[in-house]
Parts: sequence; structure tokens; C-alpha cells
Amino acid sequence: MARQWLLSRTDEMPDAAGIALRLEKVRVTFNGKRRHIGEKPPELVALDDVSLRVDSGSILGVVGESGSGKSTLAKVVAGLQEPDRGSMYLFGQELPSARRRSRRHPSRRQVQMVFQDPYSSLNNRRTVGAILRDPFEIFGFEPDQSRREEIIASVLTLVGLSPESAARYPHQFSGGERQRIAVARALLCRPRFLICDEPTSSLDVSIQAQVLNLLRDLQQEFALSMIFISHDLAVIRQMADSIVVLKDGRMVETASNESFFGGPAEHYSQELLELTPTIE
Repeated sequence: MARQWLLSRTDEMPDAAGIALRLEKVRVTFNGKRRHIGEKPPELVALDDVSLRVDSGSILGVVGESGSGKSTLAKVVAGLQEPDRGSMYLFGQELPSARRRSRRHPSRRQVQMVFQDPYSSLNNRRTVGAILRDPFEIFGFEPDQSRREEIIASVLTLVGLSPESAARYPHQFSGGERQRIAVARALLCRPRFLICDEPTSSLDVSIQAQVLNLLRDLQQEFALSMIFISHDLAVIRQMADSIVVLKDGRMVETASNESFFGGPAEHYSQELLELTPTIE
């Protein structure tokens, strides 16, 4: 049931020449701390005129050291951060500013996010079932309550959990299981675009592989376009079709997976690659 229901989503935004997402000259700044009373706070540049594209049905890997702007980029695409300037196009349509996008705007459903920490992204005071009912309430899916429960049970099975998990609370699950719940919540919005911000960095290595395989399988089965953010180039090599390297808010390099791991063009990218353990 889950597969049929997820694939029957209504796509208000048609594809545009095979491009799912396009950013043009996006800039984000924040105010730093004043060093003296009355002094104007320094401007901190989080993203500096970033332009990129994600092809429909592909995964763009975003890499860079801490503070490079990766998470800010994710928030801009998700509509959680207002850029100072720049444009964003989703499936060919220019999006209004984040402040002007209502909860009912198509992009709010079509773009979903899986966060880094599965221990803080789920409300421990609510059952898993209650958490997974939110997309139905927010987006007005399936007025029939019994059918909602059937879909939730089916999606839990799809992500590798038992339907009985709906009656339990998030704190009763391991980190890997909690991240599967977070993936299920994102899927129940029937998205076309998924943002994964370091989704496995807090998990054990053995559990990381399981979650990565799940995300890759779901991406292929439901033709999802994706931004996958990680500081771990071994993970990026496994997941991404193309790669963007950020440093101090600027794009240093963009390349296909094969070209990047075959020999990146920029010195900073080469340094990052040298720090990555050899993958046999």
C-alpha cells in the first residue's frame, strides 16, 4: 500500500528540463558578536553567491569542513533560512521568499528534510504514530482515519520497522531506528526532494551502512531528487552522483562523482580527499 500511495502524489510543480533545483547567487550573512559596546557587529558570511543545480532524480553531495556553510545551504533550500539575496527555482518555478511561503505552498510538502540528530528531531512526549500523523493533518491527506493508520503501518514496514512501532515512543528506539522513523515522517509528506543533513554522523558505523542503503533504495524507488550533506567523503562517494565542495561559504569545486574521486581540480578538494581513508 505504501508504495502505491507514495507514488500517486500530486505534483503541482512539473519538471523543467530535468532540473529539480537551481540556486542563483544565494548569499546569507549573520551578525557576529560585538567586541565593544556601541560597536557595529561584524558581518559573518555563511553563503557567498552560491549557484548550483540538482538534476531530477539525482543526488548532489555537499562537502566541506565545519563552518563551510553546508547546514545553512540546507536551511535555505528547506525554507528555514531567508537568504539576503539570490533566487531559488524548484522544478522550474521560482520560489517566493521563505517568509511568504505559507504552510500550504507546494514546496513545503515537496521539499522535506532528514536532520542530523535523531535524538532531538523527534518529540519524545508523542508516540511514533502521533508523529507520523502530522503530515496528514498538515497537508490534508486521506480524511479516512482507518486508511491513514494502514498507510502509516505500511510506511513503517517500508523503512524496516514493525507496524507495532506506532504505539511506542521515540526514546524506546535506538539511534538507527529513530532515524528510520524520521525518514518515514519525511516520506509521508510525499516529497519529490529530500535534504539529508549529516543523517548518519551520530550513528555507529554498522548502523550507518544500513541507513545509507535505505536512503539510496528509497531515492531510486520513488525517483527522489536529493541533497546529501556530509563531512565524510567515503559516505559521499557511496551516495552522490555529483559533488559540490564548500569552503567559508564559497563554492570551491563542483564535479561528477567519478571526476572528483578520480582527481579533484582544486587544492582544497585534494586536501579533503587526502584525509579520507582509502576505500577498498
